[in-house]
Amino acid sequence: MLLVDVALPVPLARIFSYSVPPALAERIVSGMRVVCPFGSRRLVGVALGLREGEPPPGVRAVAETLDDKAQPTVPPELLSFMREVASYYLAPLGEVLKLALPPLDRKTADALREPMLFADKKGLSSRKILWVVPTAGGGEGSDAATRGQGKAILAHLRAAGESSIARLEETWSNARAACKRLEELGLVRLDARDAPSDPFFSEEARPEPVPELTPPQADAGQALEEALGAASSGTRTFLLDGVTGSGKTEVYLRAIRAARERKLGTVVLVPEIALTPQLVARFRGRFGDDVAVLHSALTPRERHDMWRRLRSGEVDVAIGARSALFAPVGNLGLVVVDEEHDPSFKQEEGVRYHARDMAILRAHRAGGVCVLGSATPSLESEHLVRGGRARRLLLPARARAQAMPTVEIVDLRRMGAGPTGDKRISLPLHRAIEKALEQGEQIILFLNRRGFAPSVRCTACGHLAACPSCSVALTFHKKRGERLRCHYCDYECAVPSQCEKCAAKDLSLEGIGTEKLEESLGLAFPTARIARLDRDVATGRTVDTILERVRSREVDILVGTQMVTKGHDLPHVTLVGAINADAALSIPDFRAAERAFHLLVQVAGRAGRGDKPGRVLVQTYAPEHPAIEFAARHDTKGFVERELADRRELRYPPYSRLALVRVDAEDEALALAATETLATVARDVASGEKGVDVLGPAPAPLPRLRLRFRFRLMVRAADRAALRRVLVAVDAARSTLSKDVRAVVDVDPVQLL
Repeated sequence: MLLVDVALPVPLARIFSYSVPPALAERIVSGMRVVCPFGSRRLVGVALGLREGEPPPGVRAVAETLDDKAQPTVPPELLSFMREVASYYLAPLGEVLKLALPPLDRKTADALREPMLFADKKGLSSRKILWVVPTAGGGEGSDAATRGQGKAILAHLRAAGESSIARLEETWSNARAACKRLEELGLVRLDARDAPSDPFFSEEARPEPVPELTPPQADAGQALEEALGAASSGTRTFLLDGVTGSGKTEVYLRAIRAARERKLGTVVLVPEIALTPQLVARFRGRFGDDVAVLHSALTPRERHDMWRRLRSGEVDVAIGARSALFAPVGNLGLVVVDEEHDPSFKQEEGVRYHARDMAILRAHRAGGVCVLGSATPSLESEHLVRGGRARRLLLPARARAQAMPTVEIVDLRRMGAGPTGDKRISLPLHRAIEKALEQGEQIILFLNRRGFAPSVRCTACGHLAACPSCSVALTFHKKRGERLRCHYCDYECAVPSQCEKCAAKDLSLEGIGTEKLEESLGLAFPTARIARLDRDVATGRTVDTILERVRSREVDILVGTQMVTKGHDLPHVTLVGAINADAALSIPDFRAAERAFHLLVQVAGRAGRGDKPGRVLVQTYAPEHPAIEFAARHDTKGFVERELADRRELRYPPYSRLALVRVDAEDEALALAATETLATVARDVASGEKGVDVLGPAPAPLPRLRLRFRFRLMVRAADRAALRRVLVAVDAARSTLSKDVRAVVDVDPVQLL
């Protein structure tokens, strides 16, 4: 019997076999979408290959095909790459395919005929987005009838308020079906609303003059052009190591032009597409509308159209965040990863892939060139260069010959309260802000803590207002109706009138967030025009609007979290202040120093990019910390040497391979027992391997999250093969655990919380 193996978008680590009706035998090829029965549903899957064989018991037939045989949805190169991603991260191939296929292609065939739930897909409007709004009630017993994802989604909506379906699907894969069930129970209302206009295509592309290259830029561009024109031999992975403002983007643009001249396609990955409107504008200015911009504001219909245009070759450049890695760019010849050090390239839910690492793999498998760009290269990329697996292209100076900003360290241990009454705006920083304002210059103040106050404490007994679902303090948000909010599960509540522990009424707001900093600056500098950029204001086109106001000099002081450290080119910013440089150093993670160094160098790089010199003030309680000292000296090489020496001694990446096994359950004892079970399996296999350590079980640094107790197990190995043998056994053992336990394997983890 003729059978076809199919990957279905379900979280099961297996491939499904279906019989092929005679009418479809000549039409099915690998990479084609096929509609298959699955239980009581019909799912859209991807055909992996045909074969003759004995039919499995109860085999069912493929219902229909959805693609032209000459152009299956998933091209062979991309399908092969996705198989490798699934294998490396121990993920079901169907889940990897869900990352790649636009929503219109991956939903069930029956669901596509639902007129209301899929109104945003079926043409009510090409710019409609479906929202889910919690209602006051529902019929008697309706709450009790919810279960699984529906129960979790309902709890989330009641705590955080309405949400778009697209946002819910980021956390719950079956959100649409669950929300329809909640609607039937009268617990939510589904509301199709007009989507905001696409922020990247709302204006025509404006061509820009092509700048003359500096000698280092020209050398880098020539090396990339030669690699694009060469055979597969030689180094084809490059680290574009350039200081902030050195013109890395122009090197990318020249390389893309060279690729297009050779009829090669390009994928460009950026950490967060919403934070880089300038970068996208430059790409469109150079290549017009021959650029597909993949971002979360697209409707499913638009995502499908982008996929179709890329797959057909109508467009040969794709730019987007990490999921753009899976764009079906034909004849792929170039993959660019901008700000390759950024931790957001690691997916923290579902398939936990690292887009930077997989970008190297995809370029290699396609016979193409991979460019990793950064002013603060990750230690992993440094290790590639030192091991001869990548070539460094150095841009040692700014493109317009501006000097790097001077950096001054402000030791907060020696500072009293500044003129505002708060030592977080120290006297040196206060005077620097005054001077910059007097000279008509702009200022960026970086504080990586949103909200007004990070915690609310009882002054009588010391109790902190905590989230009932997570082991974290609640943050006070003044501009959201004076509410307390959990930044992990989105729980919200009013500020209590008294301490819940001792009933005392003296509650103190402790610490400082971006809201409070913005308010304090408004009082200290009443004529200054102040804007804030953090997750609480960054929605839709807001980011672009705020940055455009800064560029047009309608803003004097920009306050923000790490969002202001991204690659923004704001030529009138001459002063940057890091309010609390120590914050990143307190995180229990071996990468804490590296992240702190990256953030400080990146935010410092926003100063002095125009005609006037820049100045940076770094406020800290730990001025002697190496990350702060090296950042103040712009000494990336010195920091890298020291940090690599520490990592080598402690056997941490890049000198070892690492994986985390995370286990959680609503019952603490059950979660711990499950972790111990997996630890036993890991140790049994590791005992036969050389250089493998199994560390744990131990409570996670955040022991409770979203009502679930969390434990973890760390596996460290000298090489990838040994690590994989241990993880394969652990992954298989997960199926023996209680259904009330969730266990995930995170290969090459970036966040250890």
